[in-house]
Amino acid sequence: MSQPPHPGRHRAHDHTPPARPPRPARPARPAGRGRRERRAVALLTSATAVLCGLIAAPATATTTTATATATGGDGHTAGELRERLERLVRTAGGPPGAIAVLQRGGKRHVVRAGVAELGTERQPRPTDHIRLASTAKMFSGAVSLRLVDQGRLRLDATIGEVLPHLPAAWHEVTLRQLLSHTSGLPDFSQSPEFVEFVTSDPRRVVDSRRLLDFVADEPLLFPPGTRYAYSNSDNITVALMAEAATGRRYEDLLRRLVNRPLALRDTSLPAGAALPEPYLHGYDVSSPDRPEDVSEAISASFSWASGGIVSTPADLNRFIRGYAGGRLVSDATRREQLTFVEGAASSPPGPGVNAGGLAIYRYTTRCGVVYGHTGNTPGYTQLAVATEDGKRSMTFSLTAQISERSPELLAQVRTVQEDFVCALLDDR
Repeated sequence: MSQPPHPGRHRAHDHTPPARPPRPARPARPAGRGRRERRAVALLTSATAVLCGLIAAPATATTTTATATATGGDGHTAGELRERLERLVRTAGGPPGAIAVLQRGGKRHVVRAGVAELGTERQPRPTDHIRLASTAKMFSGAVSLRLVDQGRLRLDATIGEVLPHLPAAWHEVTLRQLLSHTSGLPDFSQSPEFVEFVTSDPRRVVDSRRLLDFVADEPLLFPPGTRYAYSNSDNITVALMAEAATGRRYEDLLRRLVNRPLALRDTSLPAGAALPEPYLHGYDVSSPDRPEDVSEAISASFSWASGGIVSTPADLNRFIRGYAGGRLVSDATRREQLTFVEGAASSPPGPGVNAGGLAIYRYTTRCGVVYGHTGNTPGYTQLAVATEDGKRSMTFSLTAQISERSPELLAQVRTVQEDFVCALLDDR
């Protein structure tokens, strides 16, 4: 992988899985790197350490208490919601910009604070491009579950059946376990070799289909199905299974099975580090007096199906309404999807008490229940949720990475997110 082939050279139309590639060679470290790339990679490394801690112990319920019987909301006005976002932006270590899109039926409301780019007065807009981070895992879930409905995949199909070239130690893992993060697959993004590889040239385009090479000689962390542990390797494997089942590239499957049915016109899975214009600039705010723009510091090919999708708040809102609302799958497949592992939290945890289903999380707040996913990556923090019928939805985007490594700030973010969920569910 020191000189990985371009993704376009993958044998996507060959139904026979390719021979397992050799373990990636450790690349030579270049003499110098740009400051913003170094800082972005430092953030990536910190996030990796957090995930490592999650895998080291069984997941437990988040500390926020909630009751599933509560209905309605807290009656937040638009001004009160805006003040909550502005307070978050003003907090030390907070994001330079924030935007939330709330939709109830055909009525959409946008709340924003801060700026889309430091040094300007431009406000964040629903049509600005953003990195979805791990909310992109819902997209790989959507692709695979649609293929289940088409009879091309089975939830109980194993890695050994679909991807026999992957390590034999992983062969008993099923698609269902990958989607629920109960597979036990070691997380490639925690590999020291992976971190070194990213650090050596963060903006390069690599063959994302070989990311699992970094952990190919490692056993499962636990017997499949016995525990919950969030792993980025799961969604890479899901995408590879979808490709093997159809003979089509994952990017093409996204367009055919998700983007077109939901009319997502500004959603894509790029290979490099560049973002389409206009975009919300994402920042490293670890030095509050000197925020660093890391929007385009790391190639999306390093995360691919686990977090590489680029979209807009408007498109993400359309997606979560369709995905959480069940528009993409049959009732039978949806029942399987909405079987939850209690206490399984997304990363970072979402509002309220978290539970994990198949590429979707249930967030039980003090005001009611919503379904969706969180995500964070250098420069961005995301939440996308909707009610079970898809009629009420919310996207919540921040232009800084806020994760478990900043527990007080994350707690503040989750509180604000819960306030917005309450406003979404308020019937008054």
